[in-house]
Amino acid sequence: MMKIVLISGKRKCGKDYISERLHKTLAERAQIVRISEPIKSEWARKLQLDLAALLSDGPYKEQYRRDMIVWSDEVRSRDYGYFCRVAMEEALARRPTPYILVSDVRRKNDIRWFRETYGSDKVLTVRLTSRPETRSARGWVFTAGIDDVPSECDLDDFDGFDVVVANDNENDQESIDQILETMQLK
Repeated sequence: MMKIVLISGKRKCGKDYISERLHKTLAERAQIVRISEPIKSEWARKLQLDLAALLSDGPYKEQYRRDMIVWSDEVRSRDYGYFCRVAMEEALARRPTPYILVSDVRRKNDIRWFRETYGSDKVLTVRLTSRPETRSARGWVFTAGIDDVPSECDLDDFDGFDVVVANDNENDQESIDQILETMQLK
């Protein structure tokens, strides 16, 4: 039976890092899926951009972030699950695994799509939190039009997370253990 772990949180709260650590722990039993991959792939194709640089966590991506958000919101207004569906189709075509770690859930409609498509019993929602000073130390700077739009704020008032993990300290193993315990793997 497949279990889908939806990982959400603000920018620079450690979503990718925690996803990578979970993947390392689960090894061949898991794979990471990023909803942002089809967004960035289509955006790169559309504007003839460097996809590898767009997929990285650097300044290249940041210069296109706001425009990608606006464009992807337009696509979602026509089909709220479009990017979730494309990301999952690509992942399942590569290699089905018992655990799918979706590292970048940002909207209530993302959660809705996964629950409707795979069933609520197969979906685990994880919210990572980090203090602003922790996020700043990781390189976060508040940016109007990015940090105050639905791609960052839509889940702020969502109260249905299965587990909320504070990801502020140096010992991230506690965060990993808490998630694995909720997944009933520890």
